[in-house]
Amino acid sequence: MTKNIAILGASGYTGAELVRIIATHPDMRIAALTGDRKAGMAMAQVFPFLRHMDLPDLTRIEDVDFSGIDLAFCALPHATSQSVIKALPADLKVVDLSADFRLRDPAAYQKWYGKAHDAPELQKQAIYGLTEFYRDDIRSARLVAGTGCNAATGQFALRPLIEAGVIDLDQIILDLKCGVSGAGRSLKENLLHAELSEGAQPYAAGGTHRHLGEFDQEFSRAAGRPVQVQFTPHLIPMNRGILASAWVQGDAAAIHGVLSDRYADEVFIHVLPFGTLPSTHDVRGSNFVHIGVVADRVAGRASVFAVLDNLTKGSSGQAVQNANLMLGLDETAGLMFAPLFP
Repeated sequence: MTKNIAILGASGYTGAELVRIIATHPDMRIAALTGDRKAGMAMAQVFPFLRHMDLPDLTRIEDVDFSGIDLAFCALPHATSQSVIKALPADLKVVDLSADFRLRDPAAYQKWYGKAHDAPELQKQAIYGLTEFYRDDIRSARLVAGTGCNAATGQFALRPLIEAGVIDLDQIILDLKCGVSGAGRSLKENLLHAELSEGAQPYAAGGTHRHLGEFDQEFSRAAGRPVQVQFTPHLIPMNRGILASAWVQGDAAAIHGVLSDRYADEVFIHVLPFGTLPSTHDVRGSNFVHIGVVADRVAGRASVFAVLDNLTKGSSGQAVQNANLMLGLDETAGLMFAPLFP
């Protein structure tokens, strides 16, 4: 039976990506779209690339009739989702794409986001949405918290290695190159074409990036003891994509073997032949992840590389993958489209 879907915050990049994915989903129908600042507008006005679709007009959240909605995607800004989700019907399934429910510890949320959580009871109920590692919990969840796109990429590269104990947990350096759409659709001076193009820059250096809260939480949980990686993201002039480069200490062949074994049955995660390097071009616009491992010239050191599309597998594609599980659908439904190339 077709499931009725609401997308709250459909006027942003992740909202538009959800519409793009669900457009060809065999078991989902978009029944409501919200965008408070653009309420009353057609999606074709906000996103002309969607003008071929028969979609409901954007409305305000309070005007949505949720009685016939099976699941809502919440693609709202950080610190907004918690109050909105708290006011939704208690039996409505929700996938949140913001950071509001990713951290289990209220003190950690306050540390990384600078304010007390507005819905601590819901925070306790939320399941972390890294699908390949929380699949069973997600199936029975009412609220799933989508991961940060940077956090997802780094975890796909490193989490199996931490769980298996094949790398030095105190010597992990993680470098990310991030496409500009990860910063959202709001106007920002540093994201203007003249400010961004023909250059690259690190940001949130020195351990200040908020996704470190997710790395600390998830890596420490996987290891059974505190793990703190050294992490710096870089903004580069491409629209979509993330390239994670991790430098670790351990046997490269063993590292490749652990990753290959862990992801052998995962449809969306592909570990490349040993020594093969991945490219963001090869996953653009898709729900796939490519991982490569290379031995260093110094014995006992290795490089692990992972690429994904931040708007798809890093956010909206992951959200649909989780929603499929929550609704009892085929996990891959609507997500097997090929990457865009060139």
